[in-house]
Amino acid sequence: MTALATPTVAFSLAQQFCNLRRQSELLCAPLTPEDMMVQSCAEASPAKWHLAHTTWFFETFILRELDPTYQVFHPDFLWLFNSYYNSVSEQPEKKLRASFSRPSLKDILAYRQHVDAALHAWLVASPSEEVETRVILGIHHEQQHQELLLTDIKHAFWTNPLRPAYLGLPFEGQGFENRGEDAPAMQWFELPGGLAEIGHAGDGFCFDNELPRHRVYLEPFALSSRLVTCAEYMAFIEDGGYRRPELWLSEGWQTMQAEGWKAPLYWHQDKTSSDWSVFTLRGEMPVQKFGQTPVCHVSYFEAAAYAQWAGKRLLTEAEWEVAASQTPISGNLLEDGVLHTAAAKDADGPQQMFGDVWEWTASAYLGYPGFHALPGALGEYNGKFMSNQMVLRGGSSVTPRTHIRASYRNFFSPATRWQFSGIRLAR
Repeated sequence: MTALATPTVAFSLAQQFCNLRRQSELLCAPLTPEDMMVQSCAEASPAKWHLAHTTWFFETFILRELDPTYQVFHPDFLWLFNSYYNSVSEQPEKKLRASFSRPSLKDILAYRQHVDAALHAWLVASPSEEVETRVILGIHHEQQHQELLLTDIKHAFWTNPLRPAYLGLPFEGQGFENRGEDAPAMQWFELPGGLAEIGHAGDGFCFDNELPRHRVYLEPFALSSRLVTCAEYMAFIEDGGYRRPELWLSEGWQTMQAEGWKAPLYWHQDKTSSDWSVFTLRGEMPVQKFGQTPVCHVSYFEAAAYAQWAGKRLLTEAEWEVAASQTPISGNLLEDGVLHTAAAKDADGPQQMFGDVWEWTASAYLGYPGFHALPGALGEYNGKFMSNQMVLRGGSSVTPRTHIRASYRNFFSPATRWQFSGIRLAR
């Protein structure tokens, strides 16, 4: 991570901070206070908790540690809104966050205002390099939670029998005009392999798990020109994809049977008509209207099974990064306002490398050669999760544009489906 040093840049950082904090609250604008209490699965968190925890991060790692004049908002918030930083304090069990009816939403918003005022005053007064470095980390941390907030509210609304929409606006006119068009035919782009470098390079921000930059050797490979579509995944379902054990990893087959998976998360088949529908942040829609858009909300196990069925494989994260490093960062991301996958368009080179869906890779989440976690409690941010996780790359339709880059490493357990995750093939 690099810090910003001059007063002019510090003011710019203050503006970034204010814009970030405002954006999080705008994402909650369509929600009622009751909506913001819901935690529909153990992996998710209530929207109210996201607002509090991101504030806790700035207070705990910047104001409490570096500002001797700072007055804490409430002493219990140090442990109440701690997520998993064991070296900071104990914390409540994650699956019980929906029980936090107190403090109230009004109190949480007052907490945000208190921390924002203290930190903003510091940022416009030429803070130290250490303060700037931690604020930048906090900004990227809150951007992660902006994505998680939308992911979690989608799951919460899906579990509601009324299936309410997060946004009432239709997809048409929201930057999603390509929804009904045919996706271009899948093509293959050959890369020569050989010695390459991956990991973050340059002076911009990165998380510790993107370092150090190092050399890898790749055999020649090819990647698909676009993501796998809903129509293509439907062919997998109709060909018995969920009934054929030879396609699945052993743990995947056991998980699929135990969980009763028959399709991606949010897909539903009507018992009378046999028609499929899909739940989106704009409500429930017929799957056929989304046939040419990337399939979304599949686990690593489903992605690997589909690749096996298609006679292909998933990219390794090194292959993905080498290919993505040659592609500009553009695509269907949070700022586009679509909040769902969109069909690829005809263009030269691989499409949809950024945005739409996080792409499962065939790589386990491990530290790079020479990896060192950040010192102190911040070292618990990424390194402690390097076990039983798979790497995803590229961002999704709810990822902030300034948050994603070719070296960014996301990670989830292989059975995870509530994240905006999909499939790109390799051979």
